Amino acid sequence: MRDDPREFVFTRYDARRGMAWLAQAYALFSRKRLPWILLLLTYYILLKLLLSLPYVGPYAITILKPVFAVGLLAAAWTQERGGTPALRQLFQGFRANLGSLLPIGVFFVVGVTAAIFASSLVDDGKLLDLLSNAGAMNDEEVAAALADGALQAGMLFSALLTIPVLIATWWAPALVVFQNAGPGTALAVSLRAALANWRPLAIYVLGVSFYGVVLPALFTGMLVLLLQEAGLLTAKVLLVPYGIFLAATLHISDYVSYRDVFHAGETLAPLSGRTPASG
Repeated sequence: MRDDPREFVFTRYDARRGMAWLAQAYALFSRKRLPWILLLLTYYILLKLLLSLPYVGPYAITILKPVFAVGLLAAAWTQERGGTPALRQLFQGFRANLGSLLPIGVFFVVGVTAAIFASSLVDDGKLLDLLSNAGAMNDEEVAAALADGALQAGMLFSALLTIPVLIATWWAPALVVFQNAGPGTALAVSLRAALANWRPLAIYVLGVSFYGVVLPALFTGMLVLLLQEAGLLTAKVLLVPYGIFLAATLHISDYVSYRDVFHAGETLAPLSGRTPASG
């Protein structure tokens, strides 16, 4: 196992690369749409089942996401080499590297939780109170709470603290499965590479925001303006496949961006029937 983060070489790109990751990911998805849709639907059903577990459901989902991420990475790895994504690949993280993947999920839970609790430093605990009592509040009460300037400052502070956690865990599962990194090393390397590539990452986030929020909102607003109530229903129906396509693109972009940053210019090895995560 390679434990020194300095041993992991990565490439720095300019801002334009962020949109290229999305374009390349969509191109991969468009060539194997049905296998990817089946794979993702199975994945989301499993997440829904985990979420239904009393008390531990949300934590189980978060901790196991890096494990499931390996399956999606393996599917993209296979397709890039001429194969077809398969449902069995979704569980590859459970068959290999499990001991290194679970700590990444735990790190994410602990990091985000710490960021939320840290909001008390700037809002006197208002965000924590809202999260604790949201279930007993009506929409008007929630809206009034969200309008509080101190609470907004707490949310912003927590969001800023969460950014390092997010980027540290983004490429960490790929580094574990493809480069045999330990969990601490994978998190450190992912953070270093993401900070070095903050420009394409920023453009990537803007692209995701445009396609995931702005474009659907504009589309819905246009249909509502033209068709009124029928337009809202039409938009909901049409945005279902759009949402599936976008979700698939984003999952595949995890692999595309990882390979571009950590394996730039490398020749693809032939598909031998085994992925790196197959043990």
